[in-house]
Parts: sequence; C-alpha cells; structure tokens
Amino acid sequence: MKLLLVGGGGREHALAHKLSQSAALERIYVAPGNGGTANLPKCENVGLEAEQFEELIAFARQHAIDLTVVGPETPLVDGIVDAFQAADLRIFGPSRRAAQLEGSKEFAKECMLRWGVPTGRAESFTDFDEAMRHLRMLDRVPVIKASGLAAGRGTLLPNTMEAAAVAVHELLVDRRFGDAGTTVLVEQRLRGPEVSVLAFCDGQRCLLMPAAQDYKRLNDGDRGPNTAGLGAFAPSPLLTPEQLAEIQHKIFAPVLAGLAAEGAPYRGVLYAGLMLTEKGPAVLEFNCRFGDPEAQAILPLLESDLLEVLLACTAGTLETVTPRWRAAAAVSVVMASEGYPETCRTGIEIFGVAAAEQTGCTVDQAGTRQKGGRLLVAGGRVLTVTATARSVEQAARRAYAGVEKIRFAGAHYRTDIGRALPARASRTPERAARGKRSETRPPPRLAGKYPAPRKPTRPHRPAQETP
Repeated sequence: MKLLLVGGGGREHALAHKLSQSAALERIYVAPGNGGTANLPKCENVGLEAEQFEELIAFARQHAIDLTVVGPETPLVDGIVDAFQAADLRIFGPSRRAAQLEGSKEFAKECMLRWGVPTGRAESFTDFDEAMRHLRMLDRVPVIKASGLAAGRGTLLPNTMEAAAVAVHELLVDRRFGDAGTTVLVEQRLRGPEVSVLAFCDGQRCLLMPAAQDYKRLNDGDRGPNTAGLGAFAPSPLLTPEQLAEIQHKIFAPVLAGLAAEGAPYRGVLYAGLMLTEKGPAVLEFNCRFGDPEAQAILPLLESDLLEVLLACTAGTLETVTPRWRAAAAVSVVMASEGYPETCRTGIEIFGVAAAEQTGCTVDQAGTRQKGGRLLVAGGRVLTVTATARSVEQAARRAYAGVEKIRFAGAHYRTDIGRALPARASRTPERAARGKRSETRPPPRLAGKYPAPRKPTRPHRPAQETP
C-alpha cells in the first residue's frame, strides 16, 4: 500500500516510523515532512503544505494513494477529510463537524453538557464587558480559554481574579491568539492530577490506548508558561483497568453516540484530556488527533500493525482488530529552541542525533530541516527523544542519556520528565502556579474602568466539584 501522511512535526515522524514497520506498506509520502522523515526507509518528503487540500488530492490521485493519514489538527478542523471523501479518496481522521470538538471549545462544552459527559461548568463570551461582569460574580478563580485553535497554548491559568481579568483582556481586546480568541470560555477550575487518554474510533466503537501523562509547562516542577508539550510518558500509573473502563463508558461512548446521532460519526483518534477529581474523571478538553508528544510515547508500545488499525477505523470495522501493547513504559523528552514558546532561534546546526539513536533511543524530529548535509533548527519544538524500558524510571534514565548526546545552541528541555511521577508528586500545574507572580501585567486602563472582583465569600476547598 501507498500512504500519504499529512504534517511535518514530531508526531508525524513517529507515525511515519511506526507505519513504515507494516509489511503491507510500499511507500509513505509525507507532506511536508521534516529532516527526520526525509531519512526514514520507505519515506519521501513532498513539497506540499497541510493546508493545500486541492494539491494534496491531486497528488493522491496521481500516485494512487491507498490511504491518507492526517497528523495535525488545523487541516482536520478546516475539513480536509470532507474534501478527500468528496473526491472518493480514503482518509483517516474525523470530519470537519466532528473535529469541532477541538476546533471550538465552546462547541465541545455544549456537546458535553448535552450528552451528560462529566466536565467543568463554563460560560462563553465574545464581549469583554460581559465577560468582566461575569468574573465579578465569581468567588473562585476560573480558567480562561480561547475557544479556537491556539497551538496548544490557549488555556490560561491565572492565580487571582485580577490576573483572570488580564487574561480575558489579552484574548478579547489585545487578541493575543488572533481569531482563536474571538470567543472566550470562563471555566470552572477543577482540581486533581491530569491524565491523557486516547482512543482509536470507527464511528461507533473505540479502543483505548495506554493512558499517558504529558508535561505542558516550560520549566521543571510545572512552572513557567504553558507550551504545546515538553514531554510525556506512558502508561500512566494513575488509572486502573477498571477506571479506564469507566472512562470509556462515561466519556468516550456518549461522545461517539452523540456525534453519530447528529450525523457526524467520529472516525480517527479522539484524545481526552482529563482531570481526576474527587468525584471521578472529568474532561478538560478534547483533541481530534494523536497528541504531540503523547504519540511519541504511546506508539513505541504498540506491537500490532498500526496500518491495520487505521484501516479498520476508516472502514468502520474496529471490532475485527485487537491491538497488542507491550508490557513496558516509554518516556519522551522534547528539546526546544531558545525562546520557545514565544519565539525561537532557527538556522542553528544540530549535532549528536545519530549518537543518541545508538544508545537505543528513538529521535523524532519536528522543527528541523536538512541543508547542505547539515541538520538545522527550524522551529520551536525541535526534537523528541524517546526510550522504552520495563519501568517509567528506567525509561527516563535512558531517554536522558540520549538527550545528553544531542547538542545545539540554546537547547532547552525539562529535566523531570518521567522523574516527577504523579503518584509521588501530586501537585498539579495549577497548584504549582499558586503564589507565583502573574506572568502578565494588566493594561493601565483595566484597573480604573473595572473594579477588582469581589473576594470569595466562603473558604476555599482543595477539590472542586464536577457537575
């Protein structure tokens, strides 16, 4: 079979690596790919971007592509699956309507409340004054979210009501995330450890993957600004098989049934970011694709043929496959460029990737490009170094041994991926942020025009209720 893989990040490199192991595979074309996919066996980069739907369709027809696999969220939200299906081409991923679970947090929240999926309460706003009036009615600091796609950085965790007002101003007035922040959610803040659960879906059924833990904050100890992800490990020690069955029954099943009933059956990977509250798992957000870097940590644990599973999802025959997972753990450490997530230095040469791979690690490239035989930095998240072992602790040691072999000027990475396990360190990113100075300062006019929100009228409780 010949595949077209759309995307150019670390997730796509990991997908290409796993798909290339299929005995049924003849060739993978990656659009646009990166410096890593260019060197994989059976792989070839294509000079097309993920947003060029017509050109990608023409390429798929010209090269007799049997299946197109979409990695990133933006083309899915923009309707690439609908365009390929209209051209009678087979493609893996959710339709535009189904992908709105990630493309619009407002849509996702409305769906969850309608289908009885456990999640935090929220109100959405497009007007700054209305959002401020709502803030002044609250007695607990909320989470502020941009409803649209914001490259994984649209969730803001203010420490005070004043900082929450600043966050709303940044999104609705300053347009920090552009059109993604045209609608803002002011959402109940849940308490507990976070975990990510991904599932293969065929429109009616789903098969859960091993749960993963990801690290969103820039610095060790879950400090600093949110990023698109600086590392992950799988499986998570936080969920038992019984809890995973509960998550499948109370979260994934209602979503699949609800979308199918509304004429938008979900086929592809559905990613649920969960908070494990005292009342049980509650959804923080949905993503409509493999996570990055979760894919890099989960896919090495899959013993089965990934291509076989993807084909079953597109055909609606997921009951015919039973993915096999290794009894092992994987840890993925992201190496980012200097200045990430706000800026990044590019054009810097990268050394030591081959040496890291010789230690037994897999190095998935993301923000890289090849030029004149040299590997150069070309983006914010540059590489993901992954290792597997019998335990998370052992995998973390192996992953960092690989990281130490790689060097490029200004390289930044966390040193606690897989080492600060949630079972031993229960502080969530939200708790770690308490007491820290706000990273943003309010516009001068904010304090004068809008009085400070009122203080809480009842004592704070460490665990927040779900509806």
